[in-house]
Amino acid sequence: MAQYNYKATDASGKNKKGTIDAADRDKAIERLKTEGLTVTDIRDAGEGGSFNFSLKKKVKSRDLSVLCKQMVSILNAGVTVITALEMLSEQLDNKTLKAALIEAKVYVEKGGTLADGFRLNPDVFPPIMINMTAAGESSGSLETSFDRLSTHFEKDDALKGKIKGALTYPIMVMIVAVLVIIVVMVAVIPNFVDMFAEMGTQLPFATRLMMAGSDFVLHKWPLLIIIVAAVVVGFKFFKATPFGELLFAKIAINAPIFKDLVIKSNSASFARTLATLMSAGIPMLDAIEQVAKMMGNKIFRDGLMDAKVQVAKGLPLSKPLKDMEVLPTMLVQMVKIGEETGNIEDMMQKVADLYDREVDLATESLTQAMEPLTMVVLAGIVGLIVAAVYGPILSMYKGIDSM
Repeated sequence: MAQYNYKATDASGKNKKGTIDAADRDKAIERLKTEGLTVTDIRDAGEGGSFNFSLKKKVKSRDLSVLCKQMVSILNAGVTVITALEMLSEQLDNKTLKAALIEAKVYVEKGGTLADGFRLNPDVFPPIMINMTAAGESSGSLETSFDRLSTHFEKDDALKGKIKGALTYPIMVMIVAVLVIIVVMVAVIPNFVDMFAEMGTQLPFATRLMMAGSDFVLHKWPLLIIIVAAVVVGFKFFKATPFGELLFAKIAINAPIFKDLVIKSNSASFARTLATLMSAGIPMLDAIEQVAKMMGNKIFRDGLMDAKVQVAKGLPLSKPLKDMEVLPTMLVQMVKIGEETGNIEDMMQKVADLYDREVDLATESLTQAMEPLTMVVLAGIVGLIVAAVYGPILSMYKGIDSM
């Protein structure tokens, strides 16, 4: 028997972690599944457990989209799943995805399903891919499932790209601002320190602040690195706590500048994922649960998990979605129309396309709003530097003129 450290989510979406004894990794996953847990990470206890830092190359939505497209082409040509996995693994550059495909191939060769083979690497293959593959295998339409997955991952990658694009400009401006401050404190302020000391007068607060900062950076930089590292680590740990996660989720959906983009991007992701899962024949309750687990914002995730409970009791999906009070009214109305017409998948696909366009507009608005804001921040930094450097000099000149 071997020990495995695992991370998983239960039926309510809560995160759990612990240690389990099993003959091998597959048995450990099967045992956790029987306990109603969805495994998100499992490692041999000797690998360092939950605190193991992996240097694996991350698998992006773009990589999965290309993989699914290739699977469609190969399977349509009449090639077996095992041969398809072998062919794809040989031509992949992403070592993480390549290793996962080889592991899935070995599992299928032993008689397992492709979906369970993907389930061995939940950090590589997301739940939607595993469930869609399982649905395709059970219905005999694996090519169709991969085709839908390809479209889903492609649009998901486009959505993430839009959000990253909107945040790139302000982040780059802030990085430049920090570098400017460091250069001023290290290379400029020290040249004025002796001159300021010879003045023998009370220096302005801005000058004293910059001098103290310069001295700290020059002579106590190891402590500065420790402080920055402690802040970053503390921030990550706090954000991972239930309270921290909820706090940042509330900030995201209430911040005036970011609110529109966050709500519309989450709405697009919800609609598209739900449409993709239900069009593959996955039951609504399972589809809602999988969509909830994929949502990055805790408020959306918890709201959808509660919606699943309400739907299980017999309520229409539109009712708990409306009660969430964060989803746009149009989305809720489209869900209601889909329920009444019995064609909720098509309605959700239309909603996803609509909010994709809305995300484009929200991204442009965010960029336009961030440009003047970053300019104001830069102007403030430059003003502080000018006041700190030239304030004492101007005071000295005024003193000379008054004599």
